[in-house]
Amino acid sequence: MTASAGDAQTPVVRPIPEFDGVHDVWPRGDRLRAVREAAAAYRERFLAQGQIRAFKSFDIAAAPYPARFAFQSYSVNINPMISIINRMFVIQFDGFDGRLRTLVWEPTVAAGSARAPFYSKLQHFAQRLRAEKLFVKYYNDPDAVLPRLGLSNEDVDYVSFDHLHVQDVRMIMGSSAVIEGEQQPPGPLFPNAKLLVHRKELGTFESLHPMQWAWYVDGGMDGVPAERLEVFDGDVELGVGVSLLWTPGHTDGNHSLVVNTPDGVWVSSENGMAADSWQPELSRIPGVRQQAAFYGREVVLNANTLEDSLDQYDSMVKEKTLASASPKDPRWLQIIPSSECAPWKRQWPVVPTHRHGRLDYGTITVPEPADSGGRAEAQPAP
Repeated sequence: MTASAGDAQTPVVRPIPEFDGVHDVWPRGDRLRAVREAAAAYRERFLAQGQIRAFKSFDIAAAPYPARFAFQSYSVNINPMISIINRMFVIQFDGFDGRLRTLVWEPTVAAGSARAPFYSKLQHFAQRLRAEKLFVKYYNDPDAVLPRLGLSNEDVDYVSFDHLHVQDVRMIMGSSAVIEGEQQPPGPLFPNAKLLVHRKELGTFESLHPMQWAWYVDGGMDGVPAERLEVFDGDVELGVGVSLLWTPGHTDGNHSLVVNTPDGVWVSSENGMAADSWQPELSRIPGVRQQAAFYGREVVLNANTLEDSLDQYDSMVKEKTLASASPKDPRWLQIIPSSECAPWKRQWPVVPTHRHGRLDYGTITVPEPADSGGRAEAQPAP
């Protein structure tokens, strides 16, 4: 961890002691128990710290995805491909130094994702079949969302992703390297932001394993300035009402967003593809509830990677232990996938049983110039 800009004594993030050592517990059944107990203990302290100032969600793009991956091959699939909707969050909160902070979570750039081997190959195949429009849909450009909230992209302090599958970080954080097919190095979408990234996730780019290769953009970190990165280990708190929990398994450096709101705790990651993934006992997707019950499992993984399925299972239990029940429908926990199975009828019967929809809490605050010491408020997004 490093110090925040302008205050060498104030850490950008601080560790969460409740989770110390839980990922080293052995045997694995005891580890799951330790993860659950630590999550329950941390939840009480997290709630007592306070709430975020604002929390907004925006759909970015829909992309094709193999149905067999989405629900661990438990679902009955008529169509081999479904679509998943990538979403981005804008969160404002008070840092532990008392300063207003803005975090953008999951600002996926579709053109960068197309460079990942899996999507590059799939795109060529879809073009031959003239079937791209069946799966792909664009909603918002990440760099155009902030102005709608009364902010500029320069107002963003932090950017983060739960993991870096299909992310070309050069196109988000800027790079000194020229991307193949371009004329000059890309500039950053958010010029003053740092990328919060887990050390293990960053390390994956140094030497990809064949089982990881299809989902990472080759050279996706090349030329990204080191000073644009905020590298952390384990579980960390960013400020009042916002934490990033290490949830390994889907990738080694996977982490989940945890936010405290007036409706309680929300959790977001891509460990699952729908609310069904964390609560399969409520699922109406054929096969999901039945297979989970047969195997005695309380979660169903997003299974496009095989880095460590036991860790991913434990991580999803960690997430659901933190999440609050929805006041709109108390049967469902407030866990919202960062990429969610689309509700489109054409991919029936693989459609979510429940969707939380758009999240919209609080009023976005526009920071005043650093030397003015004040703040002004913007109207909520339309």
